[in-house]
Amino acid sequence: MHWIIVAVVVVLIAVLAAVGFNKLRAADVRADEALGGIDVQLTRRADLVPNLVSTVKGYAEHERSVFDEVTAARTAAASAARDGSVEQKSAADARLDKALVDVLAVAEAYPDLKASTNFQQLQTELAETEDQLAFARQYYNDAAARLNTLVRTLPWLFFTGVAGVGQRAFYAAPSSQTAPPTVQF
Repeated sequence: MHWIIVAVVVVLIAVLAAVGFNKLRAADVRADEALGGIDVQLTRRADLVPNLVSTVKGYAEHERSVFDEVTAARTAAASAARDGSVEQKSAADARLDKALVDVLAVAEAYPDLKASTNFQQLQTELAETEDQLAFARQYYNDAAARLNTLVRTLPWLFFTGVAGVGQRAFYAAPSSQTAPPTVQF
């Protein structure tokens, strides 16, 4: 009788371990998938930048430093999207975001450019990409929060080592996106 109780307890522990392992690994895979979504949107945005810069360059050739910074920021964002950490992706995202704001500020000074169909289409695509990037950031942060909750709570925290899963850093929005926009009339 004593052996039966021990066998039942061992089976229950094995089942709990399997469930815990699978639950943690599934949450980790969801976080990886969500981070991949950010990479896709960062890459898409970085791919739109050369077209936007080319369009603006034709009107504002003397704004060389702005274009150089956009190029450098785009390169950093593409590199971070390929193989950077969450913090590196966030920093590259913030740098590219600032560089794009500078390019759009240059464009404001050229009414013909703002009226250009090509420029308007690029702005629309960029706005759509920014919306998708914001969604991807939120999706990743939700997945990271779910994983972090599992990693910190009983009984799942006992299986983190076996599952090879740990806490994830949250994706911080660029500082330019945390301040309210200014509106001028």
